[in-house]
Amino acid sequence: MKANINNTLVSSLKQKKTRYDVWDTKLSGFHVRVNTNGRKFYRCWCKGGKVITIGSAELLTPAAAREKAKTILGDVAKGVNPGFSDSRDKSLTLREFIESKYGDWRLTNRKRGEEDVEQIRRRFYDDFGDKRLDNISVLDVESWRTKRLKAHIKPVTINRNLSLLKSLLNKAVEWDVIQQNPLDKLKLSKIDNIRIRYLTPDEELRLRKAVDERDKFLQAKRISANKWREERGYPLLPEFCGDHIKPMVLLSLNTGLRKGEVLALTWESINIEQALLTVVSASAKSGKARHIPLNKEAMHVLKDWRRNTGSSGLVFPNKDGKRMLDIKTAWAHLLRSAQIGHFRWHDLRHHFASKLVMAGADLNSVRELLGHADLKMTLRYAHLAPEHKAKVVALLDES
Repeated sequence: MKANINNTLVSSLKQKKTRYDVWDTKLSGFHVRVNTNGRKFYRCWCKGGKVITIGSAELLTPAAAREKAKTILGDVAKGVNPGFSDSRDKSLTLREFIESKYGDWRLTNRKRGEEDVEQIRRRFYDDFGDKRLDNISVLDVESWRTKRLKAHIKPVTINRNLSLLKSLLNKAVEWDVIQQNPLDKLKLSKIDNIRIRYLTPDEELRLRKAVDERDKFLQAKRISANKWREERGYPLLPEFCGDHIKPMVLLSLNTGLRKGEVLALTWESINIEQALLTVVSASAKSGKARHIPLNKEAMHVLKDWRRNTGSSGLVFPNKDGKRMLDIKTAWAHLLRSAQIGHFRWHDLRHHFASKLVMAGADLNSVRELLGHADLKMTLRYAHLAPEHKAKVVALLDES
């Protein structure tokens, strides 16, 4: 879309389900990006494909942004790197840095960018929004952390917030906005009570029984509905061939996929011949692709389910053929039916890892299957099964 970028136009631009750009008819390369949350940023496309974020539409007028774009394009034409090395950036506040540079970059380059930026705004703007980046001190942040702890915020939640802030400051260093990260010496809280929940053998049996009973119930319901329709001359509903919850649960138990990875999974990422599932980088939390061999049950589940959906597109689409947003209601009903408490969908991933460890799998292999960046995250599974370790120690009695 092309238009004369002015105040009237920018004010009229509305958010959509996907972000979009409006290109200026007066200055080639100058455009405004509208993100899915409705925020608008002026940007400049330079020769060579590099895109520079000029600033937020909340802070700059279209005329001022266009002038900055002209300067950037002029620098590029002279062979000067436009980058982020403008000396005026040295006095950027946290709020200005996010709204003019970092926010748009995070939205574009990180899968959960929009959520991350909103977290930073909510958690840090009140205390640090108007502070210069290089003036945010460890003492300031320790005071912020103490206040949050007194408000009974969990340390693990505070750690996530602080990791986002430290990552933002690292990017400011990389872009030469500040010389060094003022929070380099800040340490995250030690978390000793990491929640690891997995199914007991009896709970796993009950869960499997519950998904089977759910399918039987839905099948009976479909038969009853079609009988009613047939008696009244209405078109019949398609024959029930199984519900999505069962294959999703069984696949998760056998692969350790995160819920988001399951919901984003496509048939193109599954190689039935090689019994291999690929988590593509766009779906992975780490941003890195990984490959998971499929065992017999996972293969059987996928082959059976493929008859319902075909062999292309999403493996578990919603009724409209698009990606499901969540399965909270169905999952809650299933747990109640199985009489399992305090168990989240993510705990299926813990179950997968703990069973591998108890079966004797080495931790590095488990790390690769789970997609952990390093072994630290995987080490928490090393002591999940005291009864398994007890059997190992008991070998001393036999020697």
